[in-house]
Amino acid sequence: MFEKLLIANRGEIALRIQRACRELGIKTVVVHSQADTEAKYVKLADESVCIGPPPSRDSYLNVPAIISAAEVSDAEAIHPGYGFLSENADFAERVEKSGFVFIGPRPESIRLMGDKVSAKEAMTKTGVPVVPGSEGALPEDPKEVLRIARTIGYPVIIKAAGGGGGRGMRVVHTEAALLNAVTMTRTEAKAAFNNASVYLEKFLENPRHIEIQVLADEYRNAVYLGERDCSMQRRHQKIIEEGPAPGIARRQLERIGSRCAEACRKIGYRGAGTFEFLYENGEFYFIEMNTRVQVEHPVTELITGIDIVQEQIRIAAGEKLRFRQRDIALKGHAIECRINAEDPYKFTPSPGRITHWHPPGGPGIRVDSHAYTNYFVPPNYDSMIAKVLAYGDTREQAIRRMRIALSEMAVEGIQTNLALHRELLADARFVTGGTSIHYLEQKLALRGT
Repeated sequence: MFEKLLIANRGEIALRIQRACRELGIKTVVVHSQADTEAKYVKLADESVCIGPPPSRDSYLNVPAIISAAEVSDAEAIHPGYGFLSENADFAERVEKSGFVFIGPRPESIRLMGDKVSAKEAMTKTGVPVVPGSEGALPEDPKEVLRIARTIGYPVIIKAAGGGGGRGMRVVHTEAALLNAVTMTRTEAKAAFNNASVYLEKFLENPRHIEIQVLADEYRNAVYLGERDCSMQRRHQKIIEEGPAPGIARRQLERIGSRCAEACRKIGYRGAGTFEFLYENGEFYFIEMNTRVQVEHPVTELITGIDIVQEQIRIAAGEKLRFRQRDIALKGHAIECRINAEDPYKFTPSPGRITHWHPPGGPGIRVDSHAYTNYFVPPNYDSMIAKVLAYGDTREQAIRRMRIALSEMAVEGIQTNLALHRELLADARFVTGGTSIHYLEQKLALRGT
C-alpha cells in the first residue's frame, strides 16, 4: 500500500479521498489554488502545495505544477477525483511516465472510452447494447449523412465524439435541418474538445438514465455494484440520484450488469468506472462510460457497504479485488441530492461567504461536504457545495428521511437549490418513481422557469 498520495482535486471529493486515505493509513498531499487556501481539506492534509491562481487552467488543470508538487512532496500516487484531469489520458500518461501511480484506468482505456465513437464500437464488440446510430464518425459527404439519418429514423441527436457533460449535442427532428446542424456541432466540437468528429444516434423521446457501477483489477477480475437511476436532471446535469433503480426487473438489471463486468474483462479495464445507459421501453442502450469515480458514488456505497474510493486505491496499488460477484448484495435504498450554490429556479451561480451552515443528521443520513460556517464559495469552480444522502430499508423510508434532512438543513449568506430539492421530494411523480430525463425540464417549463 502507498505511504503518501497526492490529491489532484478540490471541494468535497478532495475531502472524501482524504478520509479514505486516513482510514488506510496513507498520508495525503493536497494541491490547491489560491482561492482554496482556507479549505477544510487543505487544513486537514499532512502537506499542502499551492499550485497557482484561482482560474482552473492555471491551477487544477496545470499538469506541470501538479507533477512538480508530487515530486517535491515525495508522493507515490496521484488521485484525480472527478472533473478537471480525471478523464484526461495525456495526464494519466504523464503521471505514469513521471514515476507515479495514477489512481484510475490505464491511459489507453481512458482514450478508448473517452472517444464516444470508439467507445460504442468497443461495447458493440463486447455485447453491450448501444443506441442505434452511425457506425463511427459521420463522413464529409452530405448525401451519405442524409442516408445514414434516414436509416436511423428521425428524430436524431448529433453528438461530439470527444464531448461530455451535456456539451456538444444537438437534436434534429427534420431532414431539412440536419446538414446545417451537423456543421454547427462540428464547429462547436472543434472549439470545445479540439476534435471535430461527430456521430449520429437515434434520439430517444422519454428515456430514463440508468448507470452501472463497476470495479475491475489488473488481473481481469471485474464486478458490478448494482445500478443508479440518475434521471432527475436539467440540461444533462444530474440533480438527484438513487439506487436501486425503481420499477425495473432485478433479473434485467443483473443481465446488463453482468455484460458490463464482462466488457471490463474483455477490454482490460482497471479501476472504478460507470457504464451509462438510456433505458426506454424495457431496453438498455449504452451511451458512454465514465472512467473515474462518480459524484454519486456514495449511493452505491450505502446500498453495498463497499468503499469505492478505497477500492480504487487498493486496485492501483496492485491488489486483487477482495470480493466476487456472488459476494455483492444490494440492501435497502439510497437517495442523493446535490446541493448547489445557485438560485433554485434560475440556476444562476451564487458564490460568496456562507454566514450560517447547519447540515442535517439523524438515522440514515450522510453529508459529503467541504463547506462550513464562514467558508467562502469561490466563483471559479463548479457550484456544488454538498451531497446529502438518505438511506432506508425501503425507498419510501429513504424519501421520508431525505424530506426530514432537507427540512433541517440551513445555509445562509448565499443562495442554494434546497428549495428545489424540497419540492422534488414532495413531487408525486418522483415519489412514484421512474421519471424520464426530460421530466424536470418539463416541470420547470410549466412554471415559466
